[in-house]
Amino acid sequence: MNQKPPVGRRRRRKSDKPNPIDVHVGSRVRLRRTLLGMSQEKLGDAIGLTFQQVQKYERGANRIGASRLYDLSRVLDVPVSFFFDDINPEAAAAALAAAGGGGGEDAAPRYEPDPMMRRETLELVRAYYRIPDSQIRRRLFDLTKAIANACASES
Repeated sequence: MNQKPPVGRRRRRKSDKPNPIDVHVGSRVRLRRTLLGMSQEKLGDAIGLTFQQVQKYERGANRIGASRLYDLSRVLDVPVSFFFDDINPEAAAAALAAAGGGGGEDAAPRYEPDPMMRRETLELVRAYYRIPDSQIRRRLFDLTKAIANACASES
């Protein structure tokens, strides 16, 4: 009746938040897939997964293993390092704290996703570059900046 404590890494409970590194890697998968104009279903088919599994990877709900990350890099035509590029130092610190390598829970700041990784931003940039006339694009750019500046001065 001698029970040993569990050895190895702690399994994430359903109520635990995803690891910030997994969230970052997933957001980079989503970024590249969206930039290529590829659906979750098409990506899943290319690597032998369902689109639901791709969704979980992109949200960081499921961790992407090394071999799967390699497959993703091949299909998305990027080096594996792409998925770790531009990693937020706060996300890295939060992951370290979650793994027990940091201070208390207060040591890890709240992870804020990069607005450049949002679907809305990607769609806006893609639509902007579909405007064939460079003068119209420039006027739209100037208008957007003017509106943003007006909003900032109201705050």
